[in-house]
Amino acid sequence: MGPHPAVAAIRLAVRRVLHDVLTEFHRRADHDRPADAARRPAHAARSRTRYAEAGAAGRTALPDRPDTPLVLVACSGGADSMALASALAFEARKLSVRAGGITVDHNLQSGSGLRAAEVVTRLTAMDLDPVEAVAVHVGREGGPEAAARDARYAALDAAAERHGAAAVLLGHTRDDQAETVLLGLARGSGIRSLSGMAAASGPAGRYRRPFLQLDRQAVRKACLVQSLPVWDDPHNIDPAYTRSRLRHEGLPALEKALGKGVVEALARTAQLSRDDADALDTWAAEAELSVRDETGRLECAKLYVLPPAVRRRVLRRALIEAGAPAGSLFARHLEEVDRLITGWRGQRAINLPGRVEAMRQGGRLVIRQS
Repeated sequence: MGPHPAVAAIRLAVRRVLHDVLTEFHRRADHDRPADAARRPAHAARSRTRYAEAGAAGRTALPDRPDTPLVLVACSGGADSMALASALAFEARKLSVRAGGITVDHNLQSGSGLRAAEVVTRLTAMDLDPVEAVAVHVGREGGPEAAARDARYAALDAAAERHGAAAVLLGHTRDDQAETVLLGLARGSGIRSLSGMAAASGPAGRYRRPFLQLDRQAVRKACLVQSLPVWDDPHNIDPAYTRSRLRHEGLPALEKALGKGVVEALARTAQLSRDDADALDTWAAEAELSVRDETGRLECAKLYVLPPAVRRRVLRRALIEAGAPAGSLFARHLEEVDRLITGWRGQRAINLPGRVEAMRQGGRLVIRQS
């Protein structure tokens, strides 16, 4: 008898990501290989054959090279990340992948250090290596949820660099994706916010989210049938947090009013929005080359004829290049700069985050740090 359907689903999702990581790892290794290594194709072929045979036999592959890719799982001890850790441990044993785990202690609750130590013990029992807990200090900028997220990703980035990890797996589910889309919609931040979380993000696609097509209930069921102990973060039910209110009040209200399938529809909206946003970003990158003069300055007349969605992306890219922090640029900033193009009435320079200013001079848009 095979594994429970929920367990099979999470393992398949992780297996697909690991195959992607391996493919990219070997592609980079082949690209970086010294010229003399190119004269050893037979050895490379034998190596790849041994990897495949070991995987097919269901046993741990023994790599010929010490740089076998390391994949880390970010694990809080909750159901999503524990299910992810168990699937990684299972699948890594069948592939030429090293698997490790990181848990981040945000120091926001009493006993958080003990919780982190328990997670380390559980991950170690799964034969993950390396495994470590990282304590962080959570600031206040952007609110408690944003500050905790920033501190967590900074710690994960540092851990990935420290261990030389090829990827870090995150346990976000389809339900998390739906919540992210709704939060973006509430902020009115545009189509990029509606695209939610990418399956791969971060430097060189470091962060991978295998569970974006799986719902939270299936992942929790996988933990139950495997008898995996899980920790339910009290912050996840605390109404002081926006995402918690959305999860326990907002989404249930939407499903009551609109019927089942809201989560799936929102996740589908995220993918469609991401495809559109990626296409517009590509268009803007190409258009930017055609709206600059010989000195590199943006020409207002050429900007004016671009579709608004493309023009504002060109402006955003230019503002960030001049030093404006991407996370501090909001729709109202872009609208003000856009009016220098579409509603020119002799306005003065516009002050923007990062001490960047934008002004119109002689038919050109000048963007610089003040």
